[in-house]
Amino acid sequence: MEPTEHDQVIAGLDVGSSNVTTVLGRKTPDGVEILGMGESPTEGMRKGAVVNVDATVKSIRQSVTEAERMTGLTVETVYAGVSGPLIKSFNSHAAISVRNEREVTDADFGRVLEIARTVELPNDREILHVLTQEFIVDDMAGIKDPRGMTGIRLDARVHVVTNDVPGARNLLRCVEKAELGVESLVLSPLASAEAVLTPEEREVGVALMDIGGGTVEMVIFYDGALRHTYVLPLGGSNITSDVAIGLKLPHADAEALKNASGCAMIQKVRRDELVELPGVGGRQPRPIRRQYLSEIIEPRAEEIFSLMRKEILRSGFEESLGAGVVLTGGGALLDGLPELGERVFKLPVRRGNPIGIGGLVEVVNSPSCATAVGLVLYGAQTAETVVGKGDGGEDRGILGRFRKYLSEFF
Repeated sequence: MEPTEHDQVIAGLDVGSSNVTTVLGRKTPDGVEILGMGESPTEGMRKGAVVNVDATVKSIRQSVTEAERMTGLTVETVYAGVSGPLIKSFNSHAAISVRNEREVTDADFGRVLEIARTVELPNDREILHVLTQEFIVDDMAGIKDPRGMTGIRLDARVHVVTNDVPGARNLLRCVEKAELGVESLVLSPLASAEAVLTPEEREVGVALMDIGGGTVEMVIFYDGALRHTYVLPLGGSNITSDVAIGLKLPHADAEALKNASGCAMIQKVRRDELVELPGVGGRQPRPIRRQYLSEIIEPRAEEIFSLMRKEILRSGFEESLGAGVVLTGGGALLDGLPELGERVFKLPVRRGNPIGIGGLVEVVNSPSCATAVGLVLYGAQTAETVVGKGDGGEDRGILGRFRKYLSEFF
């Protein structure tokens, strides 16, 4: 007997610095079907962190209610995205001798991953994900799944993503106050990657940049695995602030003008193009040259990209990005950004919309929905690989944990 629709609803909740987005989906035999979405602006977040609990709770409720209305379904638990400059990650590795000097078993597989994830962390940090990069059996490197192979020594290389405990608690508290349970916390740019990247891009190397209101979050994949994570505490709202100051506009008007008429590449704008500047305090709107608006936007966008390029160089993967850069998140919608990116990164750049989904695809067909759609995809994978749901990602027995490791192969 098929479980009812109600049992199958997977909710992705992306609590961003400027918007809260909820996407509802369900698992089907063909993959994931999108059922609906809801969006609400928020004042309660800054740079991926909660700064006002009540405002954040209200936005979460609004966003979820809108998604519920659109679908006629009820949301009880969510997969929530975690982001912000306090996310830190590093590579770890461990080695064990294979028992009986024979075949690598599930137990060996589990043991080596357990050791790789046993890292000393300060009290205010916790492990969010342990993502497998590769295994080495004796001298054979680049193995994705070593089980069943014969050897004496087994090495595991993993990427450990850690989170700030107080920040995560604040987010959890907001979600719980909005009367929702949390199935799991997921790194936001990792969820976005799930929604917008192809397996081929991850294989040949790609940098995904999720441009939000308060942050730009980057994940670098190479050879099918996550290699590097970085969060820059600048984002779309910094560009809006520059427009507000430069044109003496209120923030909301500057945001609307940037979204409607902004361009991150002056060369793309025709000399004679005019845009309407909203009047403040009852004054009449007046026309200004669109190039003038671009002259404010381009330097800030270029600064953000230059800082991201520095980080790519620091990561050592600049030669390994065969698929270039993919821009996603609400900030990626700004006109001219891919062209500016190609100039700064000297790599191919594309915008990333959610792919590989069915159902109401057109409703979520925007970079701004990438994280929430990715959270639904992540939830669908986890539901498949984790047997027996706990509340919010406690250890579900050793077998459940190994299944979770597997689910994190992506």
